[in-house]
Amino acid sequence: MNALTLTNVSKSYGENIAVDNISFSIKKGEFFGFLGQNGAGKSTTIHAITGIGTFDSGSIEVCGIDLGKDYKQARTKIGLSSQEFNVDMFQVVEKILWYMGGYYGMTKEARKKRVEEMLDTFDLQAHRKKKFMQLSGGLKRRVIIARAMMHDPEILILDEPTAGVDVEIRRDMWEYLQRINKEGKTIFLTSHYLEEVEHLCNRMAIIHKGNIIAIGDKEEFTRDGKLEDKYLALTQNK
Repeated sequence: MNALTLTNVSKSYGENIAVDNISFSIKKGEFFGFLGQNGAGKSTTIHAITGIGTFDSGSIEVCGIDLGKDYKQARTKIGLSSQEFNVDMFQVVEKILWYMGGYYGMTKEARKKRVEEMLDTFDLQAHRKKKFMQLSGGLKRRVIIARAMMHDPEILILDEPTAGVDVEIRRDMWEYLQRINKEGKTIFLTSHYLEEVEHLCNRMAIIHKGNIIAIGDKEEFTRDGKLEDKYLALTQNK
């Protein structure tokens, strides 16, 4: 069973085709990179997978669950770390995590334990009582990922997870993501840092103008050089 399968998925906004009949699958345990320029269709695809947005046609299965038929169950399998800081800026860190656990129906004891695990894992214990707005950019990113991990989802979707953070924090995040991926977590990553994708992902796809123009193992993209060179060659010639 695949962790995620998209079959002939399309989405338009008026006359603008954002995603055009795309199909791809991600195996359980893969670290999958999803690349594309701004406006290529990355966010529309993520919104369709997570239910933030709708899609016009096609189907999406999450761990074998049809998203269209059982959205609620499918959504429990996904954790989303969004690019935007879509949280209550005046709420303290521990409460942000606590409420997310409640959203997914975790018991009080399970939430209490998981909050502590996330605070420890992301080195947030010293900041647990701080309001989100008081945190640095790097700490905010950590909170967003910790929130996405609260219910221990089978698939972690990361939308620009290290945008705006310094090199040290980025490397720390890489180590954590590699560790949970080795433990079996499926990770779907979008990033404009192609070095990041090349370092972390074992398989990837490029979406361009709403179409998947390339998909395969990392070795296929880096056989003749760096991922950046291959990416530019593919997107600039179309």
